[in-house]
Amino acid sequence: MAAVRGSETGAAAIYRTLDPVQNLRIRIWLQRVTPTALFPQHVLHPDSTPKQNVIEMSTLNTLTSENVSDNFRTDDQEEVVVGWQEKLFSQFEIDLFRNEHACQSPLDYQYRNEILRLEESEERRNRRIFTYTDFDRYTNTEEHSKMVTTSAKEPPSYLTKRMSHVHCRRQESRVMEGKIPKSRIINWEPTEEFVRSNHVLSTPVQTMYIMGDLGPYGKQGHREDEYILCTIKMDSNGVLSIKPDFSDSKAVYRIETEGEKRDLWFYTINNVSVDVQPEEQNREKNLFKDLYNRHKEYLTTLVGNEFETPPPGFLQVFVNGEVVSAHGFEYDNLYVHFFLELPDDWTCPLNQQLSGVTQTCATKVDDQENVAYFSYPFNFEMSVRSEDQPEGLLQWPMLYFGVYSRDFWQRYRIEGYGYLSIPDSPGSYTKECQTWRPVLPGSTAEMWRFFVGGALELEDMTYICIPSTFKGDKLSRFGFRTETTGNVTFKFHCMQQCRTFLDSTMARKQSQNVLDRMGGFTHQATFHSVLAAFGQAQHRMHEAREKLSKDLLHTSAVVESDSTT
Repeated sequence: MAAVRGSETGAAAIYRTLDPVQNLRIRIWLQRVTPTALFPQHVLHPDSTPKQNVIEMSTLNTLTSENVSDNFRTDDQEEVVVGWQEKLFSQFEIDLFRNEHACQSPLDYQYRNEILRLEESEERRNRRIFTYTDFDRYTNTEEHSKMVTTSAKEPPSYLTKRMSHVHCRRQESRVMEGKIPKSRIINWEPTEEFVRSNHVLSTPVQTMYIMGDLGPYGKQGHREDEYILCTIKMDSNGVLSIKPDFSDSKAVYRIETEGEKRDLWFYTINNVSVDVQPEEQNREKNLFKDLYNRHKEYLTTLVGNEFETPPPGFLQVFVNGEVVSAHGFEYDNLYVHFFLELPDDWTCPLNQQLSGVTQTCATKVDDQENVAYFSYPFNFEMSVRSEDQPEGLLQWPMLYFGVYSRDFWQRYRIEGYGYLSIPDSPGSYTKECQTWRPVLPGSTAEMWRFFVGGALELEDMTYICIPSTFKGDKLSRFGFRTETTGNVTFKFHCMQQCRTFLDSTMARKQSQNVLDRMGGFTHQATFHSVLAAFGQAQHRMHEAREKLSKDLLHTSAVVESDSTT
């Protein structure tokens, strides 16, 4: 068990452990301090020196469990070894659960049976030291009654009263398989009680209190005489918190009781957990190593040693995308409906979803503009066969989308259409697409859109680019009125896989994208190179033209000067 941070006397300490907490063993030593036991040398053998007639209270700091052990009654001294969540009954609980009518829960009846069994067997090993486990009612009341200071007479503040209703999550309330945890259910109309009990996020913690009954001799079993000796907390991450920290060999903790008879008690807390033997530790390491190796072999059998490569002549494209945001639209509460159109030469798996709808998102003001942040992910997997491609250009998949709005009265409106081409090169891309929507001339359509909702919509969303049903040579959109609307931002993370990449001769070629590496697409590369050469020739022609005009002007100026001369 490794300490995360140390502590001074009486302060808490935090440890991190990988061992089961059930192995924890704590020894508590408790003893009442009386004047006869404290100062026998001063009372029985007073010093004749006048300077030593005053007892120095600094001797309290040097007392230990070894030198304070004589001249005590049996009831005033006790030492107990306690395990994690081990229940030791107090005298108050014994007197309470003897009466069957005081039992209210199954746990109370269980405690009653254990107390009766202890009385019959006379095996009770504690008198003053007892424990409250995580299942007792005291654990909840103690955690809810904590205040800023340690004064018991301080009236609870407003914040203390409000926080007392906060639900303290326990470690035993784990999520069952096949069930939805209640903390993850979305509540659209939360009540005040629901907000109070769920607004605090905390790690599940188990708590245990080691208590001491510090009542007078022969008058035990009163709640006002119960004092906390040690508080132990363990969370699900293996973090152990103990307050106060374990005592060293030269220090004791002190408690002064309240009331007319102010007694002084000393106690120590020591960790007496059994250390693991080196042989058992090595055996445990070997066991975990063997377990990890078996799990690794199991994963290897599922995944395999090599990546699955596509068949020869096929190109596989993997697209992990995200609908990031939308801005510049007229109405609020936006959502995006999109789908991917595959050309005739492309294929995809049978279970592949080529369409999707984002959640409805309210806009927020960002840089003086209303922006709706979706962060909606999607992914596509598709492939194409290169040998079957014609000598022309390859058609790349297109992503079509429409932006819609929905208001409080459930009125739906189309806000804009747009399309994007899937990037033909692997890598990460961020693209922003401007949208438009169809409109009708006049104010009737706009009034209908404002009061009733709805508007002109496209039956075929592929009409945004080139309709899939179009078979002619020329596409005319004469008379089709549109209006520019907002923009939508997409992110694409593209990966491409092909056996051609494995060819060493092809890998050495310096190409810009995968189309240059596949033999069936050389015409497209030639087309781009011709366009680039044409642009360079045109640029050189403009430069020559400008230079020629300057030379002609200079020549004419020289001729005019000669003639005047």
